[in-house]
Amino acid sequence: MIATPRLILRPWSDRDFAPFAALNADPVVMRYLRGVLTREDSDAYARRAQRHLADHGFCKWAVEAPGVAPFIGAVGLSHVRFDADFTPAVEVAWRLDRRFWGQGYATEAARAAMQDGFTRVGLKEIVAFTTLGNIPSQRVMERLGMMRVTEFDHPLLAENSPLRRHILYQLETSDGTGGRR
Repeated sequence: MIATPRLILRPWSDRDFAPFAALNADPVVMRYLRGVLTREDSDAYARRAQRHLADHGFCKWAVEAPGVAPFIGAVGLSHVRFDADFTPAVEVAWRLDRRFWGQGYATEAARAAMQDGFTRVGLKEIVAFTTLGNIPSQRVMERLGMMRVTEFDHPLLAENSPLRRHILYQLETSDGTGGRR
């Protein structure tokens, strides 16, 4: 578990699956991803996060905002699941219910997850990536101190997909500070 001033990043529980499925069925939330998820696919995502935690000691955590909501989305770290010039790598990613956008939760949670990755896990580099049009996520990456590295074609997206072209961001640390200046 990771705590911030406003959030708790914690392991997944069964009670998280239904609100996560609702979030993943929202076309606005999923517009820069590969499309809305079925309940089955959403549950599989959460189960992968549970397995990743068991196997690696970190994951894309379930996030709650105490006093606000018991579940607002998923934020954390995971191994990139495709081959690219920059893999193997660990990525930071976030997916929040849109009711909680614009409040700094993604940045706060991602910063805490990255700090944990650099200090407790011992990572030396964390990446993030998104489609060219996802300006809000690019801004989060920049607020996290990540540097834009390159563009690439996401290998899991069709060649004719308007989402295929992605931007890669990266943050390296040698002192365990997680890029904080």
